[in-house]
Amino acid sequence: MRSLRSRLLALWIMLVVSGAATGYLLFESFRQTSNARVARSEELVARACRDVADRYQFFVSGWGGGPIDGRLRRDLITVVQTALSGTTGVEGGIWQADSGSLAYAFPSYEGTGPKTDLPAAEESTIREVNAEALRSGRPAVIRQAGRSQVLIVQACPLRGPLPGATAWTMTRTFTAEGPAYNQLLAGLAVLALTIFGSAAWLARVLVSWSRKIALIEGALGKGTSGATDLPTMPRTGEQELDRLVDALNLTGERLARERQRATAAERLAAVGRLSAGLAHEIRNPIAAMRLKAENALATNEDARKTKALEAILQQVGRLDALLRDLLAMTQGGEPKLADVELTPFLKNTIENHREVASAKGLSLRVGDHQQYPSLPRFDRSQMQRALDNLILNAVQNTPAGGCVTVEALHQGEHLLLRVSDTGPGVGEDVRDRLFEPFVTARPDGTGLGLAIVREIARAHRGNARLAASPCGASFEIEVPWRPS
Repeated sequence: MRSLRSRLLALWIMLVVSGAATGYLLFESFRQTSNARVARSEELVARACRDVADRYQFFVSGWGGGPIDGRLRRDLITVVQTALSGTTGVEGGIWQADSGSLAYAFPSYEGTGPKTDLPAAEESTIREVNAEALRSGRPAVIRQAGRSQVLIVQACPLRGPLPGATAWTMTRTFTAEGPAYNQLLAGLAVLALTIFGSAAWLARVLVSWSRKIALIEGALGKGTSGATDLPTMPRTGEQELDRLVDALNLTGERLARERQRATAAERLAAVGRLSAGLAHEIRNPIAAMRLKAENALATNEDARKTKALEAILQQVGRLDALLRDLLAMTQGGEPKLADVELTPFLKNTIENHREVASAKGLSLRVGDHQQYPSLPRFDRSQMQRALDNLILNAVQNTPAGGCVTVEALHQGEHLLLRVSDTGPGVGEDVRDRLFEPFVTARPDGTGLGLAIVREIARAHRGNARLAASPCGASFEIEVPWRPS
């Protein structure tokens, strides 16, 4: 499914392409109109040249020739004026190879008076076209295109008593001026203001929306990794996007309330499970102590009484450890956050277990040192208690010759504390209930160690989990690097 951004981008491309195509078509239409005007002008000067030739033939019929004097020139000028009188914008004359211009007239000239002088600027062109017509014996034409006009000169050979005589006509066709040119400029201006203006406006909207959507994505992305609540997002100023932002903020508030209710319900369920497990854990030591006490009362042997009292004290110690772990889980308190140097903290934590690990033939080590961007903030004592439980579990479940590794990683905006071992790993039968109270795979364990780890992680707005590992077990505590 295509996104709104891609659709707007496709619309913007269509506007630009249509604007360029329309401009090209307008220009081509104007150019073709100009070519048509040039073709009509060529036809006009050709017809005018034939009219001059016809008038000349009528003039020289029955005349045997004579000298080229002033009277003849005046008569030839009359011939040209008569031939061109009905042709607007066309000038012309009669030319002789030896004498040059014999007659010139521009009857439709719109100046202050009649124009009688041959145009000096075009004289060489007139000479050239007449020479070509005389040489080939048929009409010749020369077109000279300028920046705003096209000059068209036509020459026709003349038959009669004057040797080397030709008639010529000339006109100018304007291609970059006039109504058509003005309409083209107006059309291109309107096109630029509408289509390209719309494209620019659409591009601005597309860029603005893309940035604001990126801000929303960034705000949502900051709260996705390890966070339990949706972040509160600021309004963007766009009405449609703000409706979405308001809906997301309202949904986040409802989710937060529902999460609180779910947490409360989960705690009540946990209390129920805890009570059942606690009753079971306490009943067994009490039953054992009662049996030992009854046996001691029924005998007179001091040795048996002493063993009974020792067994009772052992069960009391078991109950004391159970209650101590239970209090640690339920009375953790709010974390007291402080900046912590990770490397000294980890080294100090494993030193507390170095002797026990050595007695079992295990090695304890801190993972490879990293360059951290800043100091993380967490409750040193609570986090050390959580790591103590994880390290103790790893030491107790790893056979001799194994290794337990403790490391800290910086991942985005979170701190990851990991305790890995090379033991047999965690059984499938307890994986799903691993962090619940009184779930343990050791007969001498209380089953509260991992539950305490999870509560400490939650108090830091994080989580504890069993991570995938190629061998042994790997437990992770993920908390915010610097909680707000």
